[in-house]
Amino acid sequence: MRAGVRAIRSSSQWRPPAGLEIVPVGDIGPATDWGAALAGVDCVVHLAARTHVVHDPAPDPLAEYRRVNVAATAALASAAAAARVRRLVFLSSVKVNGERTADRPFSENDAPQPEDAYGISKWEAEQALWKIAAETGLEIVVLRAPLVYGPGVKGNFLTLLRTVARGVPLPLASIRNRRSLICVGNLSDAIVRCVDHPAATGKTFLVADDTDVSTPELIRALATALGVPARLLPFPPPLLYAAATLFGQAAAVSRLTGSLQIDSRRIRRETGWRPNYALAQGLAETAQWYHAQVGARSSTE
Repeated sequence: MRAGVRAIRSSSQWRPPAGLEIVPVGDIGPATDWGAALAGVDCVVHLAARTHVVHDPAPDPLAEYRRVNVAATAALASAAAAARVRRLVFLSSVKVNGERTADRPFSENDAPQPEDAYGISKWEAEQALWKIAAETGLEIVVLRAPLVYGPGVKGNFLTLLRTVARGVPLPLASIRNRRSLICVGNLSDAIVRCVDHPAATGKTFLVADDTDVSTPELIRALATALGVPARLLPFPPPLLYAAATLFGQAAAVSRLTGSLQIDSRRIRRETGWRPNYALAQGLAETAQWYHAQVGARSSTE
């Protein structure tokens, strides 16, 4: 059993829970010094990554994704192997599989088809890890997750959360898609299971909640959690996509209208993991966090 948890801090803005051992490392990149962080460590859980950046200022976005997500990951794995760390659990992304599904969910047996710079960098990081594992004996476990929601959520899900909370009418009632999500509590449980489980080593697992939802179903569930009415309007999806293309929002609307489903039976079968959080519970905790954030901002204005 592990004696405790050590967290790595690369940003002074992060406020860790009280009592948690913290090791500051500065900027995470190929030259990061992991010595103090890895001393006496049995397993590393690598979550840090350069994620989707709106209006990316980098002159070469793919190169920057590779610097953080590929080169830094490989450097950490090599340092972990040198420090005699037993296992490294790597949080990857379903974007390695692709951006959309049609007749069936993605599985671990599907050939990777990443499309954007983030997905490409995650796939390259996975390959780098398997190479290091073969050379050093470091145990690797890869988890590919879909959109993660829960307290502290950011990105597109936070935008949708704000939009629903403000009662903005959304022309999405006519969408008939299916999307897999994962609550941060369920993802955390899957990570913990993979830290120690003997059947996890050397495996890639896709992880998701029990329930896949359509975009209208998600919005209605979000509205219920937030305590507001769901304002959904019918609108033909082809016209919605055409209008979004005119305004440069085709990618965003594609995520709202397309399907992306995950088959997570492998991790359940081989490790016994099961999602503990139902969609309604995960969204309720997300809404509670959101209301607390809005209340805190209002009290300071």
